[in-house]
Amino acid sequence: MTRYGIAEWYGHDLLDLTTTERRDHADAAVNRRERPCPYRPGPCNKTGGVCSMRQYDEHRGRITSAAGRTVIMCPSRFEQDHLLLEWLNEIVGFGADAMLAREVPFMVGNTGKPAGKIDLVVATEQHDLRWFGLEIQAVYFSGPGMDDEFVRYLRDEGTEPLYPNGVRRPDWRSSSAKRLAPQLQVKVPTLRRWGSKIAVAVDRPFFDSIGGPSAAPSHDLDAGDVIWLVPEVVDGQLARRHWEVLTLEASCEKLLAATPIPRADFEQQLRERLRPFSAGA
Repeated sequence: MTRYGIAEWYGHDLLDLTTTERRDHADAAVNRRERPCPYRPGPCNKTGGVCSMRQYDEHRGRITSAAGRTVIMCPSRFEQDHLLLEWLNEIVGFGADAMLAREVPFMVGNTGKPAGKIDLVVATEQHDLRWFGLEIQAVYFSGPGMDDEFVRYLRDEGTEPLYPNGVRRPDWRSSSAKRLAPQLQVKVPTLRRWGSKIAVAVDRPFFDSIGGPSAAPSHDLDAGDVIWLVPEVVDGQLARRHWEVLTLEASCEKLLAATPIPRADFEQQLRERLRPFSAGA
C-alpha cells in the first residue's frame, strides 16, 4: 500500500530532514510563521509550506521509501533557477534583450476592476513590443487537509518520517478540466487576435495524466496557440522534460478528455451507495 504525503516542505526534501527540522517546519506550518520561499523572492505564500507531494511505502507507521514521482502542488515551485523563463525565452528567441513582468491584468469585470491576470509575461522591445504570456498550473489534491499531519509532526520524536495519516491524491481532473481549460478558453482567443500566444507550464506527472506528449510533437510556433512547457522535479532540481505547440482546440481536448467507466462498474458503485430516503442524503 502506498499513500501520497509531503515530498518537499519549505523547499526541503522530507526524507532529508532530521527530527528536529521536521518539528521546526511543523511549528511554522501550525503557527503560520513566515518562512522564505526558496524558489522566488519573498516569503512562502503556500499555507503550510508544502511544495510538492509523492507516494510512499509504509512500515509500522513510518515511511520506508519514496514510491512515486514528485508532484508539484505550489506554483512557486516552478520558478526554481528561472528555468521556465529561460526555456521560454530560448524557444521564442528574444535573447539577451528579454524582459519580465508579473501578474499583468488581462480582464476587467463589470465594476471595472481587474478580474483576471496573466501570471508571467516575457517580452522584448527590440523594434516593437513583442511578448508571450506564461501560465503556471500546479495540481490540487483531494482528501483531508494537512493540518492534522502538521500537528503529528510537531509532536513526533521518531527518527523516520511519519507515514501519511490520510488518503490524499492529486486531483488531476479539477486542476485540468475545471481550472486550466477555462483559463485557456478565455485568454487564448484574445491573444490569437492580438497576434501573440500563451505558454502553459505543468509538471510531467500532470502532463502524463492528460495523455502525455503527442505522437509527433510540433516545435513550430506557427502551428498552434499554446506552448506547453513540461518540467519535472528530479533529485530536488527542476529539469526540462518536454515541450510542444498545440492549438487551443487540441489543448482543450487533452484537458477535458474523460472516458465513462463501464456500466457494470457504475451500477456496482451505485448499489454500494444507495440508502433509504429515511436515512437522509
